[in-house]
Amino acid sequence: MTESAPLLRQAPGSSHQGGLSFQVEGRDPGSPARAGRLQTPRGTVPTPAFMPVGTYGAVKSVTPHELRETGTSILLGNTYHLYLRPGHEVIEGLGGLHRFMGWDGPILTDSGGFQIFSLSAMRAVTDQGAEFRSHLDGSLHLLTPEKAIEVQASLGSDIAMPLDECPPGGAARGAVEAAMRRTTAWARRCLERARSLREQRGAAPALFGIVQGGVHADLRREHAAAIVSLGFAGHAVGGVSVGEPPALIHEIGALTGPLLPEGSPRYMMGLGRPQDLIRLIGSGFDLFDCVMPTRNARNGTLFTSGGVIHIKNEAHRRDPRPLEEGCPCQACRGYSRAYLRHLFLSREILGHRLNTLHNLTHYHGLVRSAREAIVAGRFAAWSRQTLARLDAGDGDD
Repeated sequence: MTESAPLLRQAPGSSHQGGLSFQVEGRDPGSPARAGRLQTPRGTVPTPAFMPVGTYGAVKSVTPHELRETGTSILLGNTYHLYLRPGHEVIEGLGGLHRFMGWDGPILTDSGGFQIFSLSAMRAVTDQGAEFRSHLDGSLHLLTPEKAIEVQASLGSDIAMPLDECPPGGAARGAVEAAMRRTTAWARRCLERARSLREQRGAAPALFGIVQGGVHADLRREHAAAIVSLGFAGHAVGGVSVGEPPALIHEIGALTGPLLPEGSPRYMMGLGRPQDLIRLIGSGFDLFDCVMPTRNARNGTLFTSGGVIHIKNEAHRRDPRPLEEGCPCQACRGYSRAYLRHLFLSREILGHRLNTLHNLTHYHGLVRSAREAIVAGRFAAWSRQTLARLDAGDGDD
């Protein structure tokens, strides 16, 4: 996967879909990295940006106000889980997901397809859609491309993702090609349903197309061209972080990023470590999401500019220092490593909260620093220095 890729021009009609617009404000002369501004009806998102994952309509253990304090400007919601509980009709009847969860900023929702495809034994996929049994009560459901858009419109999403087929890591080339064809057909149906909803209701979410193709360079190029031609408001790369080693994921990003239009946002789905974000920003991506900062926080793994700290380690038992000097989060401003270790070992909920606030503050600070370096024209140097520091160790004494 070493082929270079020409830039594709943005398809007609893809800008300002669903009230969304995107503008590139700065570029790095030493890499494809760019700084942008994603404008939505509910607020502006400076890019690069990281989206915390609110699976059930909440980022575990923290409030929307606290999310704002960490630097969060946009959240990701999980369509599959909200569809099953409490149900999209319930949320719509209560004023939509923003009002339901008390978050007034932009929300991007996934289609629910990734969770369904991960069920394997509990689902069946045809050209019509994905039939699956709920993991909650075993009830049978059919998620079609049209239904995926209808559910996300009921939630009131600002940005919606079309239903796509995500082949597992290591899938045979034939299976990847079949998933591409189905994803393209479903993408057309999702766009058509969004257009009809916009006509009927006067509003519908902006849609991002999803590029599949596995680890095959020629298939990634082929599918990027097909998806870009459909006229989406933005474009995402899917089918990564499903078992591939980080080096291969970065290679996919370096190939695929330049295949996507300059004039619309580029979203790398489901990643990842701070090192992954830096390298993929360097490939021209603007948006990222991952459960890593929040899930790892609950497991006692904390991210700092010097690497990872495992707060349960004995070395922190009597350590009076904050996690990171100069970090503005509540954990670093008010508590010692020794106290955070005590909370974690005691299974206190406060420990989960403080760890989560720290990790999200770190992630947002990282992408903000990347943006500043891009605007200043020094991203290539900044990324080399930052990656060298992060790769040097895990930060523990």
